[in-house]
Amino acid sequence: MIYLDDLDRAILKILKEDARITISEISEKLGKPESTIHFRIKKLIEKGIVEKYTIVLGEVARPKEVAFVVIGIEKPVIEDFLGRYLEYVSRNLANLPNILLVAKTEDEKIVALVGAETKNELNEFIEENIKTIPSVREVVVYPITEFKKGEEIKGLLLGI
Repeated sequence: MIYLDDLDRAILKILKEDARITISEISEKLGKPESTIHFRIKKLIEKGIVEKYTIVLGEVARPKEVAFVVIGIEKPVIEDFLGRYLEYVSRNLANLPNILLVAKTEDEKIVALVGAETKNELNEFIEENIKTIPSVREVVVYPITEFKKGEEIKGLLLGI
């Protein structure tokens, strides 16, 4: 576990809100010398706490409809192949443009966050790209009606 002090957390909070902000602007906001801010950011990068700077798409470019999809895969005759098949399916799902997130669960299911412009497009995508995967035995769709935290994940859609 890496220890972050109050200054590190304050810098990260500012960068999270606007990664384009300059060191001098951060310095001014926090009342600390630019050299201190520069040094702290450099250390956060070196320690792997800050991996990269990226963009989050604005509201107009985000999918309007999202759903969590839980996928159950039929166990193969040779159970040793299940892990490899889950990995294969997860990788292929991750490459699809409407997929925002893919994860494997402890109980050997795949969870995907799927986004589209309309409910119709969302349902079509699920029908055509997820329910047609060989060996899928169960697909449960949980449409998201409201985010309480983390809505910006919709802005990370990679299939632009």
